[in-house]
This record gives sequence, structure tokens and C-alpha cells, in this order.
Amino acid sequence: MGILARMASMLTGWRNEQSVTFALLFKKFKNILERNNRILELMADMGDKLGGEYIFDSKYIEDATSQLDDQVFKLISDMSVLTQNKNTALFLAFERIQHRLQEELAGRRHTEDGPMVLPFQDIGIEAEDEVGGKISQLGDLSNRLHLQTPNGFAITTTAFFTFMSRNGLLELAQNSIEEWDGTDQGLHELADLMQTRIMDSPLPWRLVARIDAMVNALSVRRPQSPLRLALRSSAWGEDGDSSFAGQYATELNVPPDRVVEAYKTVIASTYSMEAWRYRLDRGYHESEVAMAVGCQVMAESRVSGVLFTCTQQSGTGCESMVVSSAWGGGAAVVSGETATDTIFLSRTPPYPPLTRAVARKTRRLAPAPRGDLMWEDVPELLQTIPCLTDGQLEQLARVGMSLERYYKRPQDVEWTFDAQGELYILQSRPLWSGGDAGLSVPVQDATSKAEVIFAGKGLVAQRGVAVGKVVLVDHNTDLDQFPEGGILVSKFTSPRYARVMRRACGIITDVGSPTGHMATIAREQRVPALVNTEDATSLLRNGDEITLDATQNVVYRGRVAELDRFERAEPDMFEESYEYRLLRRLLKHIAPLNLVDPHSDDFKPQACKTYHDITRYIHEKAVEALVALSQRHDALHHAPARRLVDGPPLGLTIIDAGGGTSCAPEAPALNMEEITSVPLLTFLQGMTTSGMWDTAPVPVDLGSFMSSFTRTFTASMAGPDSVGRNLAVALRDYMNVNMRLGYHYNTIDAYVSDQINDNYIYFRFLGGVTELVRRSRRARFVADVLDRFDFRVEVHGDLVVGRIKKLSVTRMRMRLHMLGGLVGYARQLDARMNSDELVAEHVQAFMEAITPTLPAEHTGHTGGEHNDAAHSGA
Repeated sequence: MGILARMASMLTGWRNEQSVTFALLFKKFKNILERNNRILELMADMGDKLGGEYIFDSKYIEDATSQLDDQVFKLISDMSVLTQNKNTALFLAFERIQHRLQEELAGRRHTEDGPMVLPFQDIGIEAEDEVGGKISQLGDLSNRLHLQTPNGFAITTTAFFTFMSRNGLLELAQNSIEEWDGTDQGLHELADLMQTRIMDSPLPWRLVARIDAMVNALSVRRPQSPLRLALRSSAWGEDGDSSFAGQYATELNVPPDRVVEAYKTVIASTYSMEAWRYRLDRGYHESEVAMAVGCQVMAESRVSGVLFTCTQQSGTGCESMVVSSAWGGGAAVVSGETATDTIFLSRTPPYPPLTRAVARKTRRLAPAPRGDLMWEDVPELLQTIPCLTDGQLEQLARVGMSLERYYKRPQDVEWTFDAQGELYILQSRPLWSGGDAGLSVPVQDATSKAEVIFAGKGLVAQRGVAVGKVVLVDHNTDLDQFPEGGILVSKFTSPRYARVMRRACGIITDVGSPTGHMATIAREQRVPALVNTEDATSLLRNGDEITLDATQNVVYRGRVAELDRFERAEPDMFEESYEYRLLRRLLKHIAPLNLVDPHSDDFKPQACKTYHDITRYIHEKAVEALVALSQRHDALHHAPARRLVDGPPLGLTIIDAGGGTSCAPEAPALNMEEITSVPLLTFLQGMTTSGMWDTAPVPVDLGSFMSSFTRTFTASMAGPDSVGRNLAVALRDYMNVNMRLGYHYNTIDAYVSDQINDNYIYFRFLGGVTELVRRSRRARFVADVLDRFDFRVEVHGDLVVGRIKKLSVTRMRMRLHMLGGLVGYARQLDARMNSDELVAEHVQAFMEAITPTLPAEHTGHTGGEHNDAAHSGA
């Protein structure tokens, strides 16, 4: 049975029931929370396996993927029942993602769908499957880091598969390797056969037309000089977990009429004996082979070379960078065919030279008139002088360190300066040092002498070491201004921080779970992260340099250089196996989070690209659905309703939807002591024990009253039951309270359990008896108080909405207690708000009154300032 048929059958079964009670629907909500946690745990476990410290096999991969398939499908099914909606778009997104996962597991990666060419401006790191690692990274450098790279386009893996499959070449490669006799001679013959067949086979005419169109567009932009291109390989896996250095062809100084031939030459190099042997030695399957080709405008190179951002020169560890440079094109530097200047630079700004060895450079590579390159003599005056000025060296160093911070590991950077002195980055890839067996780093001595700020606090979300300056972040911080290399320190975790994880070298939070959304992203991006430390924001000061050891769970004051070196010098633990690569590819369809901001127009099922997207969307929307469901009285007509006879004088009716009260079934009323709903009891206790409930009448001037009286309250403004009783829906872990107190309306929806990822509070406040100015002053008062207790706040006139989630039971109860006091204190406050100055005075008065009554865990956090706009959830 197909997915849509299963969906229709499931929903029909539910709709055929005579009645769907709130208790049953709430059970579906709890199922959603439980499945959300299970899915995040599975993602976390799969991500941990990539750390290299766990052994796993193909059965683990198949079982984990199957469990995810099952949990995500059931998650959507539960959401469909909860909302009584087919959620077709979610099921279709699930079907797309599941199909990709099944294709990966079956070894059928290739596809002829998608564009055959892509301009560089449309390419980012997320396009790795389409354009290979090398070109996707180059697009990232240009489009996200805004570094100057040569203009051009990519001929995609779709083009490769189209060309290869239509000429029978994929089948030929698979059959040939299966029949190979295991000898070098046999492999040599296979390689010759494949390369000859590739060069003799025609490209599809549509591909030729698209290549010609791209080349012509580049030519139009260079009317003053003839266009010459560099065609560079960008295979799956190249410059990733395997370097493939020198295994594939690069065609340089290619004129427009030779681009198609040069493209086939690069494709043919995929099956050279050396490249094939390299893949076989590392366990690559033929299903893992695909070649994209980058077509770059040739820079007019005056000086070129290579930068290693981290060198272990003389056993000193990662103390310096090294630059190799020569006149002319850089191919001679990479191949070692010419003498080069070698300069070691400090890794500390302003990156001064440490040692400098200037070679005699007698020849250089230059473009040949009809294509390719040629050797020419270097003018005698240039032969013995440095190729680079100190200013250019500093510029290179700054760029190199920026790339290292962005990619979280040392980089091997190819670069060139043109005749005008402009720096172009040709490529950047991980620097494969392989460790240094002779390296001796006195880590234990260094850490024993370093000042510990705190140790043993919190939970490790992603292991690793980070050294940088503290950047304190809250929901008002402009993340676009986050500095490169900073350590993000925040009270809460938030998926919003995905935006800065390429720039942040570490993350520390007071609150959070290692299986939450942000932790999943940190593992995906390999950013050392420590969550749930309780008070890191109080212990760490903005701008202080610290060392985060998220392996040993310690934060040191200042830079512990030996620990930093040890982390960099440690051999790469990633397994070079088919299973490792397969798991990494599967996680690309599982773990990345694209749906970050619930207020964005893109926060919709159609935008879900991964299982994490689907999970995040449903988790957010399930809470909204439950709030709406609690306000629909028809869903509650089977639940017992009883009047609360003590406590605050609210005239409150409590509907027990399951485990919310302990009174006898036939009882028409109940007392506070019979409420077993944790959030509801805590909220009502906040009203009664805080001393905030004021029953004295407040004088209101006639003008303000008439202004309020003549306003029309719509159903959407008033909320549910605007002309009837104050109502609470209660379960043991859940409450939804809707109250009309005079002329203002409150909705409080909360879920509080031992599962920190499930916990949330939604608070809504609207209206009042006075004119808009005074009501807005009271709204600002309410918002300021909420902000001090870490709520994410939206203010629109006299409407205030506050949200908080993912706190422990103790911290959630403290805030519910505060909300009870706040509702009582603010009940008639608008009538007193005669001036703007009174807003701050009442905030101070409320804080002084409520603080002594709060349960433990209130640390006196003063919050930031709320905005009159929405903030995304944590």
C-alpha cells in the first residue's frame, strides 16, 4: 500500500468513530512529543557514529534508517489525527526523502534529473551532490564568505550520469570491475578501455547547447580579451574525506572551442588507472563515482602558490602557517616543477613572517597563445626577489585563518594574485596532515596549570576543543554580526544558531538538551558544544578569551595553547570505509535543519528537505494545534467540568481531560487541593500565594471607559468563551487556561514533564478598560516582566505574546508561578498607567514583590529588551 493510500485509510478509520475525545487527541499530542524525542535520539546516535569512536556496520545503518522511516511516518500520522487534516504535503515530503534514502541504501545514487549546468553564483555547500565537494566549497567561499574567486559555471553530476548512461558507460564500468582479475595489468587495460570509450562517445546535444550558452555568456563579459577557461575536476568525495590529490585531470587555458573536448578529458580521468586504484584501495563502490567539472575563467596570474594554514614545523605543533609562491601560474607550485619562495607566518594577528627562504626562480608558467600553458623565462630582476610583499602575505594569512575557522579544520589553499594585485582563491580543502607520531604536546601539564572557570557542568552535545572570545547572545542579538571564531554563549539553545555555526568555533548554553534541534545541528557541523551548564552566562563575560574542552567538559580562562594544538594534531578518527561514507550521505537527507524560523514564509511542509525539517515543523505546529484544540469546547463535551470553589476569585471551571484532578467522578465542584495538574496548580498557587490579587476597585476616568466600552471585541480578539465562563482544561502534565478578567483576556497553555525537550509555556494577554495608550503601557509592562524571565516576546499594541520552552520542571514551575502573580498584578493596571514612567516603576515593584515568593532556580536574570516583532523559538 502506498503512502497516500495508507494515509487515507488511517484518517478514514478515525473519522468513522462517533466521537474523538480530547483525551484521545491529547494522547496523539503526547505521541508526537515522544516520537520527536526518539527521532532526535536516533539522529544523535547516527551523528555520534561519524565521530570515529564507535564501530558500526551496514546492518546498523539499515536498522537506524528503518527506525527513522517508521517514526517519522507515524509522527505525521499522529499529527494528521491531532489536526483532523490529511497533511498531504507532509506525507509527500516524507515520500521524497524516504525515496532518496532507499536509493542511497541500494547503491542507486545516480539520476538524470536536475540541471546539467549551474552558474557559480547559484552554488553553495548544500549543492555537493550536484557539483561535487570542490566546486560546492568554491561557491561557498564566494557566496557566503564573499571571497574573490574566478567566475564560471559547473557541469553537474546530472550531466555526468546523462552522458555516461546514454552511452552505456556506467554499465561498462560496473561489469569491467566485477570481471577484473585483480592484477595491475588487468586494471591498466580496463582503464584504457574506459577512457577510450569516453573520449569516443558523443555528449547529448542538450548538454552541448547548455555548455555553449554558458561559455558565450562568459565571453560577453570579457570583450577586451579572449576568454580562456580552467576545467577542474570536482568528483564525489574529492577534497572531502579523501583528498584524491593529483588523481584527476585539470585542463588549463582552454579556449571556447575546446571546452567540450576538455570536459570529456576530465571525465575520462575518473577512470585512469591511478584514480581507479585509489578508489579500490579505499573501498569505494562504483555507485559512489560521479564527476562534476568546474569551468573557471583563467585569472591572469602574476604570482601564485599554496597556503597551509597549520604546520608542525620542527615538532612545534600548529604554531605557524606556510606559504609557497612562484611567479606565474600555480600549477608548477602544486606539481613541484619549479623553485618556490617559502615563508613561515605566525598564526597570531597581524601574522608576521617567522622565517623567509627566497629561491632563485628562473622560469614560470604562462598561457600559450593557442591554449594550454608554456614555460617562459623569468626576467632577471625578478628571479631573486620575493614574489609577495608583506602586505600580500598578511592578506593571505587573514583569508587562510578565516577559512580555517569557517571549515573548523586547517586548510590547504590554492591562490593567485593577478596583474592588478587582486587576490583570487582557486580552491580550499582540508589539510591532510595525518597527525605527527613524534609530536609531544604536554597537554596534562598545561591543563593542570590553566585556570578553570568551571568543570563538570552541563552535557556534551558535540565533542571537541574551541579557543576564542566569548560572544553573549540572546534573542535580540543580530546574528548577522556574529564574529568569526567567537564562542557563542547563550541562556538557551536555539535552531536560529544554525546561521552562525560556520563562524562560531564553539557553543555553550545554560539550558538545553544534547538531543535537541540545535545539538543535532552542532553535531552535523562539528561545532564543539556544551549545553545545560545552568549558569555559563553568569560565569563568562563578553569578549573574554576562553578554551572550551567539550570532550572533558571543562572551560578554561584564556588560551590553553597545548590543548588547541593537541586537538589539531590528533590523527583524523573518521573511518575511511564504505559504511562511513554511506552513513554520512544518508545523514545529509536526515539531519540538516532548513526550517529554522517559525515566522518565516518558508516554514511550511513543501520546504521540508530532511527528516529533521519534518520533525521540527510538526513539533512547532503540534503545540499550536493543541492550543486551538483546548479552546474548542466540542472536543471536551465528554470530559467532566467542575467549578473551583476556593483559590483566586476567578469563577474558574476546570475540565479534567485525564489526570488533572483527584475529586470523585460525580463531584460538581472541587478545591485547590484536588488539582493534580502540575502546571495548573502551580499557576493558581502563583495567583494566591504571591499576594498579587487585588480586589479593590480602581478609579477609571469616564473618557477612558467610554473609549473602551465603544470598542467592538471580535471573537478573534476575545479568544474562546468571551461571553461565558473562565475555563481551564487540565491533564496531569498539561493545562490550557482561558480567562476574561474585566476587559482583558488571558490564554496560558503549558506542558510540563520530565522530558525537557517537550516542555513549553505559551502566554497571551490582550485588551483592557482604558484607551489604547494606557493599554499599550500595560502591555509594555507585561512584556518587560516576561523578558526578565527569558520569554521570547512579541508586542503589537495592547497584545502581548510570550513563549518559552525546553526548561526543566523546576524552571517551568517557577515561571508558571510568576505568571499567576503577573495575571493578578496586571488585572486592573491599565487604569493606573497615567505616564510612560510608570511602566518601569511597576516592573520594579512587581519584581520586588514576586521574587521572594518564587520557587528555587530564579537566578535574578534581567533579560534583554523585547522587540515589537516576532522571535523564532528555541
